[in-house]
Amino acid sequence: MLAHSQTTPLNQSKLASSLEVSTPAVTRYIDLLVDLLLVRRLRPWSGNTGKRLVRSPKVYVRDSGLTHALLDLETWEQILGHPVAGASWEGFAIENLVAVAGDRRTPYFYRTEDGAEIDLLFERAGSVDMVIEIKRSTAPTLSRGFNLARQALKPREAYLVHGGTESWPVGDGVTAIGLRELMQRLADT
Repeated sequence: MLAHSQTTPLNQSKLASSLEVSTPAVTRYIDLLVDLLLVRRLRPWSGNTGKRLVRSPKVYVRDSGLTHALLDLETWEQILGHPVAGASWEGFAIENLVAVAGDRRTPYFYRTEDGAEIDLLFERAGSVDMVIEIKRSTAPTLSRGFNLARQALKPREAYLVHGGTESWPVGDGVTAIGLRELMQRLADT
């Protein structure tokens, strides 16, 4: 069930109902999976922007290969044809970026109730350092929600991570960039 809900805010009562167990039991199971480093619980950023923010964390299966195995996806074609393809890429990118960022930056996601959203936000020394939108496409475009969130947060850097290797400006201080290059930039700073 967690593999199917990759990239969505965690709804423990819905999982509990589907599994026919209590909500505290689901909480314990997820805590165990987090402790075993099988699942990442990405907390929502909770700074003061004057907006109503989503408070539920997102949960990612940390290994995209495990996600694909749990969903019985064995070939590249099966993965690309499945609705989880974009979510799997997002989870893969987040896992790699968080690993490279290390302890210097704290990872979050950002989402308001009116639809402004950022896939990955890094906070450093108490301020928003970097915001990242993740798209599997090699010709990505920025969403309106990302632009609204970026304007509210005023980060030092903004990136659109895509499935290719090229980099180019996408407008107003946002750079489209391949995952490997952004990982290198994070490692260097």
